[in-house]
Amino acid sequence: MITANRKAQRLRLGKSEWVVFGVIFVYSFIPGFGGLIRVLELAGGPQIAPANPRALFTPTPIILHTMSAFLFCIVGAVQFLPSIRRQRPAAHRSIGRVIVVAGCMSAITGLWMTHFYVFPEALQGAALYWVRVVLGTAMIGLIIWAVIAIRSRNVFQHSASIVRAYAIGQGASTQAVLGIAWLIAVGSEAMGPLRDGLMIFAWVINLVAAEIFIHAMLRPPKRRQKHSLQPSIRRSTPRNET
Repeated sequence: MITANRKAQRLRLGKSEWVVFGVIFVYSFIPGFGGLIRVLELAGGPQIAPANPRALFTPTPIILHTMSAFLFCIVGAVQFLPSIRRQRPAAHRSIGRVIVVAGCMSAITGLWMTHFYVFPEALQGAALYWVRVVLGTAMIGLIIWAVIAIRSRNVFQHSASIVRAYAIGQGASTQAVLGIAWLIAVGSEAMGPLRDGLMIFAWVINLVAAEIFIHAMLRPPKRRQKHSLQPSIRRSTPRNET
């Protein structure tokens, strides 16, 4: 009986969940692949990407940022699958601990590089610098708040905070897509204020999408309770007899 029950509890993902995971995986792999190429170069592999003097002088932050961001985005995609949360709650918690550490590491190293690396004006202006500082700090705050919320049994705030942090962490993916689209449409890479604007706009797109997802797919407890009570209220209302 125990063996039969264990076989019956085999994890099964729906077709829509496989589609969601596949889309997020491919979307995350675009900037992640470029970062992994840089890590291989720093490890002594052949140079494929253009030379980056910042990576040569101080490679550790780039390596940590690339690996943690890749882990946060790829493994974090699993947390969006409802079947994992319902059928494997222990796995959901374990994966959550991993992406909490990876997300914080990604944000901290991103902040370090933003402040201490010297970027030419064509790659980072004042606007992009401050947006990176604000969003990197916000990402850490959102992850910490998500941990506090789930310890307080506030599932809605936990989920909403993680979704917002994930949207910030996926900024590089949207930036890569916009950059490639611009290169194809114009024939040259965006530089200077235009590049800053495209990168900032990518985060705006992600955060707007996150808010739409939160309001469409997640509901605070009070709203769910209100909807669940409406049918019972209607049934308990006495009819006027004539």
